[in-house]
Amino acid sequence: MLTSNSGHVALELERAHTARNYAPLPVVVAEAGGAWVTDTAGCRYFDCLAGYSALNFGHRHPALVRAATEQLARVTLTSRAFHHDQLGAFCHELAELTGTEAVLPMNTGAEAVESALKIARKWGYEVKGVPENQATIVVADGNFHGRTTSIISFSGDKDATTGFGPYTPGFRSVPFGDAAALASAVDATTVAVLIEPIQGEAGVIVPPDGYLTDVRAVCDADNVLFLADEIQSGLARTGRTFACDHEGVRPDLMLLGKALGGGIVPVSAVVGSWAVMGVLQPGQHGSTFGGNPLAAAVARAVIALLRDGAPQRRAHDLGEHMARRLRPLVGRGVTAVRTRGLWAGVDIDPAVATGRQVCASLLRRGVLAKETHGATIRLAPPLVADPNDLNWAIEQLAAVLCEGDVR
Repeated sequence: MLTSNSGHVALELERAHTARNYAPLPVVVAEAGGAWVTDTAGCRYFDCLAGYSALNFGHRHPALVRAATEQLARVTLTSRAFHHDQLGAFCHELAELTGTEAVLPMNTGAEAVESALKIARKWGYEVKGVPENQATIVVADGNFHGRTTSIISFSGDKDATTGFGPYTPGFRSVPFGDAAALASAVDATTVAVLIEPIQGEAGVIVPPDGYLTDVRAVCDADNVLFLADEIQSGLARTGRTFACDHEGVRPDLMLLGKALGGGIVPVSAVVGSWAVMGVLQPGQHGSTFGGNPLAAAVARAVIALLRDGAPQRRAHDLGEHMARRLRPLVGRGVTAVRTRGLWAGVDIDPAVATGRQVCASLLRRGVLAKETHGATIRLAPPLVADPNDLNWAIEQLAAVLCEGDVR
């Protein structure tokens, strides 16, 4: 039974016992379905965050819940010490979807990134011939690839880095979207370039047309691996299966996560050719839960949803609609709007409000959204969202900004 008192109790317990590494908005979600969630008092909210794109297919998608339920009744974990009947099919189907050969299953997005960094370094030493312990990797300013120690070592986010040194060496950062700067940073020690095709946490920053093609060309010219972090941008969010598809570019390693688990279990993966992935040998990398039967079964159901291209087309069409509705807000409390598929970065005029204030006002109006870097709101509703609900959510944003309903 949903009650406001149960929400109060939940908040008090969280404040008393949960590490304060997040500052959530004051809503306690108790139920969810599709693109909507319900709090403990029975109030409903349109979800415009979708678990940072982990919920691309919505809350409790029937096909994904069915896959999880059926697998729960059979076997959930074996560890990779033994084979199980879901792993081979999952890896085959994901390789087929991505047009690659080999799959390294992991759990979280950060694990996928860390795994790719290890693979790239090992490839650099064993295949490219970089002297041991001299490998460098070029990354982009404004990146977000996770919050593990190695990853924050090349982050420019002071909140993520301050107080956590010493940092892992071997990374060079260049401006995102600047292919010439990237090319200048590459030298004989460079084993890989790691970028997000679209920078999500930075505010849905879409690079200039041709940038991904140029990155691919730089990597090819200098025998360097192209690592594409598609953890947020992949699996239909941008209107294509992968953001790299917008330029027809194939990275050497693609990093997947979030939506691969359907919002039910954490699933991530590194995919690539055997020429690169083959450097890993037994005992050199692993994960107790990586590729577990439950995760593999859910991920297979996710892959099945993507096969006919319907989610991709829906993200494209809804995204075009969302962009048309958002652009008129520029100059009316908004300074810029960036979109790609059903994904938008909306820059709030600092003279009007902060991103946090706008999100708090949206919450009171029944819309869940999240700010980033102070002034930007990311909008990424589930791909199953109804167009009328999307219209309503944007109307709430317009009301907050244009009617002065910011508190």
